[in-house]
Amino acid sequence: MLALSFQFILAHLIGDFLLQPDKWVKGKSDGKHKTKYLYYHIGVHALALLLCLQFQFQYWLGIICILGTHFIFDWMKIRFQNKKNEILLFFADQIAHLIVIAAVVLCYEPYKIDIEYCFAPPVIVTLVALTMVTQVSAIVIKVLLSRWKMKDENPNQAGKYIGMLERLFIFFFVIMNYWEGVGFLLAAKSIFRFGDLNNAKDRSLTEYVLIGTLLSFGMAMLIAIGYQYMKALI
Repeated sequence: MLALSFQFILAHLIGDFLLQPDKWVKGKSDGKHKTKYLYYHIGVHALALLLCLQFQFQYWLGIICILGTHFIFDWMKIRFQNKKNEILLFFADQIAHLIVIAAVVLCYEPYKIDIEYCFAPPVIVTLVALTMVTQVSAIVIKVLLSRWKMKDENPNQAGKYIGMLERLFIFFFVIMNYWEGVGFLLAAKSIFRFGDLNNAKDRSLTEYVLIGTLLSFGMAMLIAIGYQYMKALI
């Protein structure tokens, strides 16, 4: 089951990422011959599937199913995509392709999905920790820093997502007992922030950055340590 799954997934990665030139991506979105580039894209996928499956034609029905749904999903993405939903449609499109692949593999090599495992204590504790280290921490830090509210806050919330990635790195560094990584991340952030702090005319900006960094790092480390403690109790 795993071998067949990875064969289909490899073909998908080759067709969607490795062998899809930027010209095709732009052509599918705003070119005069959108369907031409879409057909090229589906043709590459067909070839990738045949190569990854080593021309085992007993999977022909699955190949047709994957190619057909891939064409439909991509056509719908082209039809409804705009600047506001571009990111959402990208991930929705990829998830849809993976669901089809899983369904095709299930038809050839039936497997059982253990739903109960998703609600096992270790999984629940991990999900709680990841939620806390990302969205929950972001909200808590925003509330705590409200008195230092900056006038030129980034409207696209880039800082929020940078903070989430930062805390995720720290979380995994701590649970892997790789504390050197935390130090490296702090040093790297200090270097990138040095220009802002050096040119800052307002002392509140320096306070905002320093307190925000300390809160972000501190919360990530505390959550990671708490996660390790809870995992040991389970």
